[in-house]
Amino acid sequence: MLFTGGTIASIKTEYGLEPILDASQILSYLPALDRDIFIETIQVCNLDSTNVDSKVWIKLENIIEENYKIYDGFVICHGTDTMAYTAAALSYLIQNTVKPIVLTGSQQPIQMEITDAKKNLYDSIIYAADKESRGVCVIFDGKVIAGTRAKKTKSFSYHAFSSINFPDLASMQHGRIVRYFPCEAEGNQTIFYQAMSQKVYVLKLTPGIGPEILGPIFKEYSGIIIESFGVGGIPDSILDDFCNLVKQYKEGSKVIVMTTQVTYEGSNLSTYEVGKRLNGRIPYLEAYDMNFEAVYAKLMWILGMGEKSFSDIEALFYKKINYDILLQRVV
Repeated sequence: MLFTGGTIASIKTEYGLEPILDASQILSYLPALDRDIFIETIQVCNLDSTNVDSKVWIKLENIIEENYKIYDGFVICHGTDTMAYTAAALSYLIQNTVKPIVLTGSQQPIQMEITDAKKNLYDSIIYAADKESRGVCVIFDGKVIAGTRAKKTKSFSYHAFSSINFPDLASMQHGRIVRYFPCEAEGNQTIFYQAMSQKVYVLKLTPGIGPEILGPIFKEYSGIIIESFGVGGIPDSILDDFCNLVKQYKEGSKVIVMTTQVTYEGSNLSTYEVGKRLNGRIPYLEAYDMNFEAVYAKLMWILGMGEKSFSDIEALFYKKINYDILLQRVV
């Protein structure tokens, strides 16, 4: 079990909830397990997940890689606010894992009388200890969600996480695992990666957006994710400037990903003229049914490998990893 902080480890202070409890203190609240499970712990950090970034993701990958042959499964206690990002990142940093890597947390601290922390922690341990479990996933409120499909969709409720554009993998019912999908590895060998690029920017379109911000963004970032309206498109107000900027840089040096601000059902730029007019004008990738957190982490992973041609980047982006994409272009 790897502990990073979050609400599950928090206590009330005069400044608000703050992650203070360590691994042994959290485990002292764990309900008794009705089966023989041996648990060892590592305190990775003790952060509000607002402060979890790619440095923590790489640290988690390193710890899991170093201990991969020793243990049957891994549970990561994590704050809920950025848990989906961490789950997506680990899905790309640790691929084809035949062992379960489970992220969990809570909406209420574990030391409170009424809390979801004990159930989430218990469910995660049971799932991680089961010999049929594998892959990176989030377990919360009885749901087992693929690491690339999880999103926090409610701020306070115990049922805080949803699986976006993909069914839950399983559910936890009174200590039992009810599987909806067979746990199958996507490759023959577990592959570990140790780098992610920080040079990814997310531009959320707003009505009437102007082109003045585009230049600085293109200058500083290698990957630019456009959160467009509806099924996708670029408004007239920035279209020409945007396309001209893309053309100023050599192919592959600026990677554009078109996605949508809409949570469910994904993008389809071929639907409307505002999206279809990009075809042939600039090279770009489309997220389709991918979860935003997965798009962000996947682009960081791809760019972390160093300079590549656009065709190589395209092939990696559309490669299905841990259920992250169903609808895609043929490349």
